[in-house]
Formats: sequence, structure tokens, C-alpha cells
Amino acid sequence: MYKNYIFDLYGTLIDINTNEWKKSLWKNMAMIYSMSGASYTGKELNKCYNDLLSKEIKRIPKKKYTTHPEPQIENVFKELYAQKGVKMSKEMINYTCRIFRSLSIQHIRLYDGAIELLKTIKEHGGNVYLLSNAQRVFTEPEIRMMGLFDLFDDILISSDEGCAKPDIIFYKCILDKYDLDPKESIMIGNDYITDIRGSNQAGMDSLYLHTNISPEIKGELLATYSVMDGSLIEARKILFGE
Repeated sequence: MYKNYIFDLYGTLIDINTNEWKKSLWKNMAMIYSMSGASYTGKELNKCYNDLLSKEIKRIPKKKYTTHPEPQIENVFKELYAQKGVKMSKEMINYTCRIFRSLSIQHIRLYDGAIELLKTIKEHGGNVYLLSNAQRVFTEPEIRMMGLFDLFDDILISSDEGCAKPDIIFYKCILDKYDLDPKESIMIGNDYITDIRGSNQAGMDSLYLHTNISPEIKGELLATYSVMDGSLIEARKILFGE
């Protein structure tokens, strides 16, 4: 039995499908910006967003990451207003981000057994952490909405750290913050590279869940355990014999 259980979020605990490329998303976002005085067409907004996102990634100091830099998306949405001479409060910037996210979501739900698994870990005295490649402005509200927030001992999100899995620096963020022994810790995730290969490089065991949004495995799967039907109920049996 492990002391520390470190989870991925999307594709592991939460089943989500988003589409940030559909024309209707950018058309509606352009309308929202235009109503606030920042006039855009959907096509123009999409292009400016992509250009600003690339610039934001390049601004991240090299010391923050080794391989996978992660920007803060709020800065992009703020600059989209600023380019049109509109100054928005932080609250309104965050609200704009969440509108964008909600328009992009096709579906979002918990995988069966997600809450039960986290509660089982707590009942056995384990620590539960989240290590997610995500944007805090989107992800924290979604974690709360799904009823998961209070089940974690801490939540580390890549946008806060400037780096993302499988970057070893992101894994060290959680290991160093709580002085966790990698040998007493296990990573649980659905991506054979970001979650499994990354945690392997950090010296941790891992449990791989092959879910509906897992990328195709091309190469060796380095997981200590694997559940190829993505069942969190089966994962609980592997970890606790329940």
C-alpha cells in the first residue's frame, strides 16, 4: 500500500470532450468581445488568440521547465481585450475564460467510481494529490462542480507552475513541496507518456487507465499496473483488494 496517490484529472477522473476549433465557438466569443467594445470577427479572434498564445509560451522563463512549458491562458484573453483598447478587471477576464471553456465543452462527467476511489484512499490513511496539465481558471471550477475539490489534499495545476507533465520539473513540484518519497507514491493516469513515462522518470510507480480519451500507445507501457478498460472500480481492487 502506498502513502501518496497522485492523480491526473481529465481522462482519469473526469471524462471530458472539448472542441476549441469549431467556428461557432469563435463566432460566439467574437460577439462577446464585441459587446464589450473589443470588436472582432470570429476568424480574426481565432488568429489573434493563436498568435498571442504562442507569444505567451515563449515568455515563460527557461528555468521554469525542461521540455513542456505551460502558459497562463488568462494573459491571452486579457491581451485580446487590450489589443482593441479595452481594459477589463481580473474578474471579467476570468469570466471570459470560463465562457470560452463552457462553449468548447461537448460533454463533461465523472467516470464511474471516481469519488469512491478517492474516499477509499482517504479511509486507508493515504494522501490524495492532483497533478494536472490544465488551466487553473477552467479546472478549479470544474473540480468543484464535479464534487472532487475537497477530496484532494492539494491540487497542482500546470498553468500555475509554468510547466506540464511529463516534464520532470512538474513532478518535482509535488514531490518537493511535501517531501514525498517517490517509492511511497504512485501516479494514476490515462496517458502513457505524460502520466506513466513521466512518473517513471520521477522514480514513482504508476497505474495506467486506458480510457476513451487515452492516446494510442506507441511503444513500451512502463506502468506498474494497468487497467485496459479504464475502470476505476478495478483500479480500487488493484490498490486495496476491494
